[in-house]
Amino acid sequence: MGWDWGGQTHSVTVLDAQGAKAARWTLQHTEAGITSTLRRLADYGDPAELRVAIETSKGLVVDRLLAAGHPIVPIHPGMFTAMRPRWGASRAKTDSADSFMLADLVRTDGQFLRTLAPTEPKTLELQALSRQRSDLVATRTSLTNQLRALLEAHWPGATRLFKSIDSDISLAFLDRFPTPQAAATLTPAKLDTFLRRQGYSGGKSGAELLQRLRSAPAAASRISPEIVTTLVNIQTSQVRAIVQAIKTLEATIKQVLRDHPYADLFQALPRVGIVNLAQIVGEVGPMLERGLTAEQLTAEVGMAPVTRASGKVHTVGFRHAANRAARKALHTFADNSRHDDPWAANLYQRARDRGKRHPQTVRILGRGWLRIMFACFRDGTPYDPAVHHARHRANTA
Repeated sequence: MGWDWGGQTHSVTVLDAQGAKAARWTLQHTEAGITSTLRRLADYGDPAELRVAIETSKGLVVDRLLAAGHPIVPIHPGMFTAMRPRWGASRAKTDSADSFMLADLVRTDGQFLRTLAPTEPKTLELQALSRQRSDLVATRTSLTNQLRALLEAHWPGATRLFKSIDSDISLAFLDRFPTPQAAATLTPAKLDTFLRRQGYSGGKSGAELLQRLRSAPAAASRISPEIVTTLVNIQTSQVRAIVQAIKTLEATIKQVLRDHPYADLFQALPRVGIVNLAQIVGEVGPMLERGLTAEQLTAEVGMAPVTRASGKVHTVGFRHAANRAARKALHTFADNSRHDDPWAANLYQRARDRGKRHPQTVRILGRGWLRIMFACFRDGTPYDPAVHHARHRANTA
């Protein structure tokens, strides 16, 4: 079956084993349209035997088809465009024709195309939580930069007081002293009292912090203190809200991760941390569940390069077609692991000695870790650094 999807309508074509059209119809993107189509598809036999080719790997339609038991064959739009000439030189495009071509493609070349399988619900939950956290972290960075720019224009000293401008103590200070005028009568003793009430643990005295405040350049703002107070209060409230949202998400991630069956397999990885472990389980877990080989896994995560060899031409380049969220999670982990694991540090250094740049070297290290994760998942054995290092020593002896 081929499904050409759209925002308002979809086109569906069902072919028989010889490639003849068994049926073709158009449906609206409504509950009635999708339900009637799934019911109609059941007339053609067991859903597990009716594969669906579609130009996406996610979304409501894909979820509904997977829930109904249909194997999904996601077709990359670029690949589909490149293959259009096999059905005609004109490259004509209509929704109904596209659904036919998708169905014909999976009929003739389905053995070469990967099939999606339903992902474990807890894996999907971790994936959704981790991606939401990444979005919120990006928002926090943007809001923090806006707050810093606002203070640099009207209250520069406040940006130099504490290490992080989005920390609880920094936001509390801005609540109490949103303008230079509000802090004009501040003394070391008063600042010490404020710090104690806020539970400050930065190790700096009120006198030291006040010196930072007084040594900063004075702003030449022509906006009244009342307006500056309003602007700072609004911005700090936004930063505080996003910081709290991230903390809430991280608490939920920790709880979901604790109950996830894959967490025990990978929690002993060096310097992986709760958030990064959740990212790895949420992004790499679905690929492991699909039964990919280790080589396929490294390619889909973007840790393997793309080799092009033809005649006298031989190039090795960066792999752009990959799961970027998974690549980011693995890149973060691999880079951190070299600071705490002798095997990772050695592999990293040997690649650097061969002239590899840092990003390339981290991807090489990421490929090594992915093979280890693949073996742990395949055998159902949690990662044990002692076993890993002992085997490495035996293999290099």
